[in-house]
Amino acid sequence: MFNRVQAHLQKELAGIREAGLYKNERVIVTPQGAEIKVKSGEEVLNFCANNYLGLSNNPKLVAAAKEALDSHGYGLSSVRFICGTQDLHKKLEAKIAEFFGTEDTILYAACFDANGGVFEPLLSEEDAIISDALNHASIIDGVRLSKAQRYRYNNADMADLEEQLKKAQAQRFRLIVTDGVFSMDGNVAPMDKIHALAEKYDAMVMVDECHSAGVVGKTGRGVTELFNLRGKIEIITGTLGKAFGGAIGGFTTGKKEIIELLRQRSRPYLFSNSIPPMVAAAGIKMFDMMSETNELQDRLHENTAYFTQKMMAAGFDIKPTASAIVAIMLYDAKLSQDMAAKLLSEGIYVIGFYYPVVPKGQARIRVQISAAHKREHLDKCIAAFTKVGKEMGVIKG
Repeated sequence: MFNRVQAHLQKELAGIREAGLYKNERVIVTPQGAEIKVKSGEEVLNFCANNYLGLSNNPKLVAAAKEALDSHGYGLSSVRFICGTQDLHKKLEAKIAEFFGTEDTILYAACFDANGGVFEPLLSEEDAIISDALNHASIIDGVRLSKAQRYRYNNADMADLEEQLKKAQAQRFRLIVTDGVFSMDGNVAPMDKIHALAEKYDAMVMVDECHSAGVVGKTGRGVTELFNLRGKIEIITGTLGKAFGGAIGGFTTGKKEIIELLRQRSRPYLFSNSIPPMVAAAGIKMFDMMSETNELQDRLHENTAYFTQKMMAAGFDIKPTASAIVAIMLYDAKLSQDMAAKLLSEGIYVIGFYYPVVPKGQARIRVQISAAHKREHLDKCIAAFTKVGKEMGVIKG
């Protein structure tokens, strides 16, 4: 059988390559940071990591992880409800709830698992999920696992959301679900308006804070802080793998009864190993650091504003952003790859995004700003984009 399957797969892979859609993985041989070294020996500036606060190689987090290795071991070899819960897990869950102003938290191996495991235990065929059209793939997959009725509204379109809520009045319970920051465009969900519509049409709200927690809001507490909704959103999901240290681990935080039921019935929680104690310890340390100072958030916001203003002045087509994601629109898939390759030769590590990651005809280079970037890093990146952009006819020479 595999001979025929192999031929089919080879044809599929050849088609991906011919269409200019093949994804190559570059190998990094240093810790993650603003400055990295790739396997070919080049030292480059990294502008495509989710390392928003520059914490991925923070000495305090590394020290906390090393200490936990000595005190709590390497791993648990178990799921939480059997014998995989340590004091570090419970302490981290409490820290997350305190940070977001929620009642309780449950940890997962990744936010993909958190989103995959939240809908099916809570909602049945009697209920409705109303989902933003640009929600992350993990939300889409999680919704598919649920038997709830599905409604979709256009990205951040409140008139369309209201129409879908009207249709969903036929169901028992309603849950609106949205990304806090949409990862490919960088726009922020209008949570104030979403919350108002939820109140009007008797619905709950869930927000994925993966690209917004640590980034938006004065102290980095995400969209609920930005829109003065702290403690008013029923479900928040997020990750420790982006702004919060960059390792692994996800979470759902919110109303205590919701979290309690997820502990009893959420399959990714019940059937996946506990996160390693060193990750939990570093997470605890990270939340302590964020409670002590707002220095990293302030620097991130300043860096993003500076970079965006300079790139727009250079003539680049940039999606409106209110986050640390700057989508530089190129529209053509091959152009996005070729430009990314040329930028690498200029010492700037970025990646072209194209279908199926973004819709056809919407190819782009997504630049992600970090608090770890210094002004000279930003200036070098802007200069390289301007040079290559002119060479490739993206902007006027």
